[in-house]
Amino acid sequence: MFSVNDVKNGITFELEGEIFQVLEFSHVKPGKGAAFVKMKVRNLRTGSTTEKSFNSGTKLDKAMIEKKPMQFLYASGDSYNFMNMDSYEQMELTSAQLGDEAKFLKEGLNVDLSFYNGELLGVMLPDKVELKVVHTEPAVKGNTTNNATKDAELESGLVIRVPLFVDENDVVIVSTATGKYDSRA
Repeated sequence: MFSVNDVKNGITFELEGEIFQVLEFSHVKPGKGAAFVKMKVRNLRTGSTTEKSFNSGTKLDKAMIEKKPMQFLYASGDSYNFMNMDSYEQMELTSAQLGDEAKFLKEGLNVDLSFYNGELLGVMLPDKVELKVVHTEPAVKGNTTNNATKDAELESGLVIRVPLFVDENDVVIVSTATGKYDSRA
């Protein structure tokens, strides 16, 4: 247990059977009434974000999240295979369990899987991943308006907007937070 007065970004807690992670918080002291703590939190099971307020001094149950370093091995149909980097034990996940994170996976990528009491909560990707462009249209000469972009399909199946100078077989860096082009590798 911990007091909401001692909250920090990234801390995880259990409330009403759900597991939340604090994204942002602020201590509010109104002119009238008791002080309270306002938090922006993410539900670790559903991925949704919401705002919660707690009276100052409220106690919350801390949720101990276990992170296991894993390496993505390969995808086969709807299943994705990972290997535990410590025990070399293999684990298979479905695309439903991975959600949108599956679009950023490529063979050999190191990720962390997060668990709560043995229940898989999700995949924690690196901030940026390098992916190869497998298909894009060639740049049209003279089409050089400011920040001109085109579609590019990456090796993982993800389609993003890239600058006109990016060609097929180029390796690009993609932000996993936004799903957008960051730079060429």
